[in-house]
Amino acid sequence: MAKKAVWQDDYWLMLMQIYLHRPVGVKPLYNREMVDLSLELHIPPQTLQSRMKQIAQLSTPRIERIWRTYSDKPMRLARAVRLLREMKGFGAFDDFYDGVAVQETFERDFRPLPEDSRLTPAMLILILDLYYQLTPSTMVSQTPEVVALARLIGLKATDVVQVLDVFQICDPYLERNEVTSSPLLPPCQQLWQRMSDKEPQHIHALAEELKEYFR
Repeated sequence: MAKKAVWQDDYWLMLMQIYLHRPVGVKPLYNREMVDLSLELHIPPQTLQSRMKQIAQLSTPRIERIWRTYSDKPMRLARAVRLLREMKGFGAFDDFYDGVAVQETFERDFRPLPEDSRLTPAMLILILDLYYQLTPSTMVSQTPEVVALARLIGLKATDVVQVLDVFQICDPYLERNEVTSSPLLPPCQQLWQRMSDKEPQHIHALAEELKEYFR
């Protein structure tokens, strides 16, 4: 059975460093720094955000001590975090988890697709959200919403349209049964099945959170 990576007190330093970055405070769930730290520690963003709220509340004596030591000394904190990263596996952080099974659901969402390294499942979620906002006739590269999303996630509008076209094949209500050679069909089908029991409002709320990662 997969198990979560164990939280260590040293991680408070890494999380506090992000907390103190401007604007100081609890960062959005999918803030890029939060996600990057999640990937590094193999700890879901939801867990890190919950811990960050503890920092905001100075909820334990341990956190209070760290706050007094580092909150007004960013250079000292940066040195401590750098030393921590150097110590974990002596520069090979993943070695720290050698032999430990970890859950990777959230991690896969931010990793490039084997079928197209320009895309990640997180990007597909944003495009799926857009899919539910448009009609097939407006799923074209000239549509302002398509252009805006492409700009946000660093793609061409035509790339977004390509994914929208594949989602049309996945959509049982459109009854499009044509064969496609697009390598994006398997990941799009997987995401469609993953979200099949979710209402469009749920997908939209998730997409709005994920957009923070790309801003």
